[in-house]
Amino acid sequence: MLDILNSLEQRFADLETQLSDPTTASNHAKLRDLGREHRRMSEIVTVGDAYRRALNEIDGNEQIVRAGEDEELVQMAREELTRLEEERVRLENKLRDLLTPPDPNDSKAAIVEIRAGTGGDEAALFAADLMRMYLRYVERKGWKTEMLGSNETGGGGFKEVAFSIDGEDAYGSLKFESGVHRVQRVPATEASGRVHTSAATVAVLPVAEEVDIDIRQDDLRIDVFRSSGPGGQSVN
Repeated sequence: MLDILNSLEQRFADLETQLSDPTTASNHAKLRDLGREHRRMSEIVTVGDAYRRALNEIDGNEQIVRAGEDEELVQMAREELTRLEEERVRLENKLRDLLTPPDPNDSKAAIVEIRAGTGGDEAALFAADLMRMYLRYVERKGWKTEMLGSNETGGGGFKEVAFSIDGEDAYGSLKFESGVHRVQRVPATEASGRVHTSAATVAVLPVAEEVDIDIRQDDLRIDVFRSSGPGGQSVN
């Protein structure tokens, strides 16, 4: 684990050097990619520093126990070792999670589409509730949203609604929301108090990034076709 941390810390230092290079600022795509990697690796470095400190403290307390010069001090060191071992295991598990290669789409913006399913007007109301829930989550995260389209029903429901979310790891935070959501409740549309089961589908997609494509003139093929007909109706 320490060898891996050493190489990652070297990579982190290289990233900081590249980010401070004036030529990087002129390349927006490179700056964006380096910034994302730097943010991800900064957490790894922070947890790695805590892991190193835990190992050093474990080593120091083990030396006290081995020396055995002061029984009271030895007892305190043993108690501290128990706590430090738990901390070491916790930090190791967190490092393993952080070192797992992320989905390259996780850092992208997301498009969320909600569609009312079975349940009639209550399903449309449920779709509206889901939309408000996600928008409230986005607001608390400080992300930006843009409505892309909607099809409202009477009473404040939606047959379908779509919006984009732009924020750090927006797609990665929301991708597992995709699927069918179901609710059982007494809806506002029910006069006799019966419980209704309604469903809505949620689709979360990563926003595709713009890609510069260089089309060479040699790659183009231009064909010209002419139609013929009586009365001077020939056109290109």
